[in-house]
Amino acid sequence: MKTVQKQTLEGLSEKIFLDRYAWKDADPSHAKVGDVVLVLTKDDPKFPTKEVGEIVAREGRTVTVKTRKGELVESDVEKLTLNIEKTPEEMWDRLAGAMASVEETPELQAEWAEKFRYILDDWKLVPGGRIAAGAGASDELTLFNCYVIPSPKDSRGGIMETLSEMTEIMARGGGVGINLSSLRPRRAVVKGVNGSSSGAVSWGGLFSYTTGLIEQGGSRRGALMLMINDWHPDLLDFITVKQTMGQVTNANLSVCVSNDFMKAVKEDLDWDLVFPDTTEENYNEIWDGDLDKWKAAGRKVVHFRTVKARDVWHTIMESAWKSAEPGVVFMEYYNQMSNSWYFNPIICTNPCGEQGLPGWGVCNLSAMNLSKFYDEENHDVAWDELATTTRYSVRFLDNVINKTPYHFEENEKNQKNERRVGLGTMGLAELMIKLKIRYGSPESLVFLDKLYGFIAKEAYLASADIAEEKGSFPAFEADKYLQSGFMKVMTEVYPEVEEAVREKGVRNVTIITQAPTGSTGTMVGTSTGIEPYFAFKYYRQSRLGFDEQFVPIAQDWMDAHPGEKLPDYFITAMDLSAEDHIRAQAAIQRWVDSSISKTANCPSDFTVEDTKRLYELAFDLGCKGVTIYRDGSRDVQVLQTEKKEDKGEAKESADAVDEAAGSVAGDAASEEELETLNGLNQNLAVSEETVETQSKQVVDKQYKKRPQVLHGATYKINTPFGMAYITINDLNGIPSEIFLNVGKAGSDVFAMAEALGRVCSLFLRYGDHGQKVELLIKHLKGIGGSGAIGFGPNRVESIADAVAKALETHVQNGPYDDHDPAPVAATLAYHEDHHGSASVVDSHSHAGAAVTSRDLCPSCGSASLINIEGCKTCSNCGYSKCS
Repeated sequence: MKTVQKQTLEGLSEKIFLDRYAWKDADPSHAKVGDVVLVLTKDDPKFPTKEVGEIVAREGRTVTVKTRKGELVESDVEKLTLNIEKTPEEMWDRLAGAMASVEETPELQAEWAEKFRYILDDWKLVPGGRIAAGAGASDELTLFNCYVIPSPKDSRGGIMETLSEMTEIMARGGGVGINLSSLRPRRAVVKGVNGSSSGAVSWGGLFSYTTGLIEQGGSRRGALMLMINDWHPDLLDFITVKQTMGQVTNANLSVCVSNDFMKAVKEDLDWDLVFPDTTEENYNEIWDGDLDKWKAAGRKVVHFRTVKARDVWHTIMESAWKSAEPGVVFMEYYNQMSNSWYFNPIICTNPCGEQGLPGWGVCNLSAMNLSKFYDEENHDVAWDELATTTRYSVRFLDNVINKTPYHFEENEKNQKNERRVGLGTMGLAELMIKLKIRYGSPESLVFLDKLYGFIAKEAYLASADIAEEKGSFPAFEADKYLQSGFMKVMTEVYPEVEEAVREKGVRNVTIITQAPTGSTGTMVGTSTGIEPYFAFKYYRQSRLGFDEQFVPIAQDWMDAHPGEKLPDYFITAMDLSAEDHIRAQAAIQRWVDSSISKTANCPSDFTVEDTKRLYELAFDLGCKGVTIYRDGSRDVQVLQTEKKEDKGEAKESADAVDEAAGSVAGDAASEEELETLNGLNQNLAVSEETVETQSKQVVDKQYKKRPQVLHGATYKINTPFGMAYITINDLNGIPSEIFLNVGKAGSDVFAMAEALGRVCSLFLRYGDHGQKVELLIKHLKGIGGSGAIGFGPNRVESIADAVAKALETHVQNGPYDDHDPAPVAATLAYHEDHHGSASVVDSHSHAGAAVTSRDLCPSCGSASLINIEGCKTCSNCGYSKCS
């Protein structure tokens, strides 16, 4: 088979290749004039910037690099990335030889080196990052992307052992998943030290912190997934932990949800939070986080409290709406569908969620580039070519299992017992555009079912052929294997697969996984994973810098059709409804024996109730997990359609307009916010002169002076910081002034509430735009802190959230005319204390308890500072001003 390179890497693609996947020289001091290198141009701990360039001069340890942009950069050799491989062909040769080397005979090695080189050529198969970086280049780097460590033993020694295992795996390039459900809940008694536990979530913080310290091969940080089961008493703390600044910042979070929990949500049932009785004999030796196994053995369980399943579900949804976390994994359903159900239960997923694994489970990933399988002559998928690539790819990944180094005996024992692999795809969106199929349409769902069914069938037939030659995975039992939920679907549609499995066996317990392929997909210039394009022009923030990206297939179409609008089959992630995202995921999930990394992109005005409907739709359609991303819900966004970097006049312009308009939006404002604030249709490219003129107009013409008398209403709303009295006064029938009274005079809470009221008033009195009240409600609503009070529509997350609720009520009741004798102190109480309806959901309060005014703790930041015995003491962390 002839191999010819058909793609030259340039721009960000070249940077990614050289930084992450090309074989590197371990000693950058070897650098010489003429070498192509990566040079560090911005040494930022989170978002450094690197550029590709050629060394044009060297004197001692100082080199001068001419970048691809033509800039000259002086650098120490230690800040260079020096590569042995300069081109993809060199990497493809290395990978083909490495994977073929495990074949038994020289003849087989030569045959499969050629076949592997064929599928690697032109990026038909794009190996997972660990394989690309390590195979044939290092005996230390793992070739597995995904690891799950058994849940920690519930002791200090057990936790430290898990921490050590996690560190070793991450340092060699693997991502790790840990289920924290084995750790006893917060304040549970620890007899050995005559004290109480800090809880599962706090230990998760330790794993997260350590992850942030680990560099993988010098090119990226470690990756961590933390999970907790829906029965654990620390469940609510886990769900909301990221709402506290600085906690668990280096891990993805997901809740493992059972079928019974979803039933309780739908039927509005109670839900018990429980944990094993730690006084049971041999607790430390037996308990491993599997509650069903514990109960089946007749062992005792301690009931901690009962909550409403819908309230817990609401908290999950609200947190996901705010910050895209936690995700949800329908773990019981996952195990029902899993081919390893009868010998190795799934306990957690890898950091991106696409690979559910048992304890000590691993998976190696690669993706077929579907954009390469378009048959232009017949306007169809090149089915024969796709079948060949699929079959060769399964063998490629199976050989990884024998080629990779194992640093833990338990990993090797588990993997060679089940031989789990994960073949996925990228370039789906590009292929569908070529076929003129609109992603998310009814037609697309039929196409996805056909495409991914075909890939799954070919993959399983290939695994059966390898099993006939080399043997099935040791844990294989045909009858039980074929009873899994996934195999029942597979064999019903493709009976030839059942025939092959029964006759030949099967080499791999699972074969298909849909990983995100963010870096590798960007490197080869196609759409990533199974996602639609994020946008056809966007900016990407990564550890390589801030890069403007164009999608070639859209650019080519526009060049060929100047002045015309892109056809409707050119669809982006933000053009799709969230429901379309989920339906596409469900159509593909049917043919994926593991899971899928897929994000349902939602617009910024997507509500919490919309989020609930989406997650429940995912469960009903058979997805194994779901994650949403609401546009703008995170401060740092990897992909964005607007350039929000601090760069010269554009940023200065945004800042000038923000300051003039009294913006409360925070950092660089979006175009929508600027238009709303100033009544101006402008963008960030506006000239400095124009901004000065417009700013003067804003100040001179748009500010409304306060008359001597204003009428309004005062709203009494219970908050996590105590009772708030919120006065809203109207000017010309529109809210224009807010006063906040919360807490005792002189307290931090009182001062911040007063400041919030002043800023809101300033914002309301600028400009004539009719939507500024709605905009203020939108930005304040749902802001959360360390706790919340109430449930359902009466739930109050913070003082800011209380202001939004008061404004909503004020607008709904109708504004007071300034000339009408309106009551100055009309009172609305969301939570009347004497009815006992106030309830607190946080880490230090009990449902039904009245909320007294509290101040902020300078140690932990929570609203927990109260007067005890004449001294201000924190009921959360124990801080005392007197000690």
